[in-house]
Amino acid sequence: MAIIPKWVWIIVGIALLIAAPIGQGNYVSLILCSWLIYTIAAMGLNLTLGYAGQISLAQGSFMAIGAYITALLTLSGVHWLIAMPLAVFGCFVVGLLVGFPALRVKGHFLAFVTLAFNTLVVLVLRNEDWLTGGSYGKSNMPRPDFWLFNTGMKSTFLSIPLTSNQKMYYLCLAVFIVFALLMYGLIRSPWGRAFKGLRENPIRAESLGLDTRRLTLLAFAIGSAAGGLAGALVSPVVQYIEPNSFALGHSLRILLMVVVGGAGFFFGPMLGAAVVILLPEFLRFTEGYYLIIYSGLVIVLMVFSPSGLMGVGSRILSAIRPKRVERGDMKEGARL
Repeated sequence: MAIIPKWVWIIVGIALLIAAPIGQGNYVSLILCSWLIYTIAAMGLNLTLGYAGQISLAQGSFMAIGAYITALLTLSGVHWLIAMPLAVFGCFVVGLLVGFPALRVKGHFLAFVTLAFNTLVVLVLRNEDWLTGGSYGKSNMPRPDFWLFNTGMKSTFLSIPLTSNQKMYYLCLAVFIVFALLMYGLIRSPWGRAFKGLRENPIRAESLGLDTRRLTLLAFAIGSAAGGLAGALVSPVVQYIEPNSFALGHSLRILLMVVVGGAGFFFGPMLGAAVVILLPEFLRFTEGYYLIIYSGLVIVLMVFSPSGLMGVGSRILSAIRPKRVERGDMKEGARL
């Protein structure tokens, strides 16, 4: 049986993503934007947790930092193309600092440290009214204008009408594709193999000459930068941010995406974000029962496949693919 190459599936997937918002309303476009944004944040957490094995419950706080930096700069007249990399760099530096406790504590203790940091960020955003607007937050952030592609206005492209929300979706899609390519290159590089070695056995990795301290700090910093990138997209998409939106439940939601999709799998966060963001929308026809059905499906998945949806896919592929058959005379030869 011929196996379709992976690159064919990727091209088909990108084509479907390009066509997804066409003919849809503003609500569907915003839901799709949310899926792409959360996928970016979950991919960053997947690097920290799934590949490097460092538990973090603070990804939502880095989204908050990125969103507020972007909001403050764009409201001051700075273009989004300048505000976005500054937000990513700011989260990278903060993530580097948060990574230092990971050099001394592990497992559940590290989870409590990152949880405390998430709470600290929310409290600072809530109490520093002069900078963040306090509980009222920030609103009316401008959507970026790329001259020929102004995401804040309606327009027509090849006789296809595009609303402002649809344009924001295509901006999120472009950022997502570039980020996914960079993340794929990182995971396939020697750095990615070093992160996996840190996850499997830190002592063995250090005995092989790997600088586990630097790897741990980089895992937190890069994952945090991804959260900042997601936050930089939240600011113009939603155009309103407030501290409670980035509380602990926000970080737990991103963690759920990684676990449901499959921690340590490249496409895991994409599937996990689709389950957490899109599945409840498809179940709304059940009215008041959709949350019960959604929660039940997630529990069943975790019970029967702790490795998430990607683990289920791996089992199915291994069952479909033809088994490797050894020659009978090879067994006889081995006995000789």
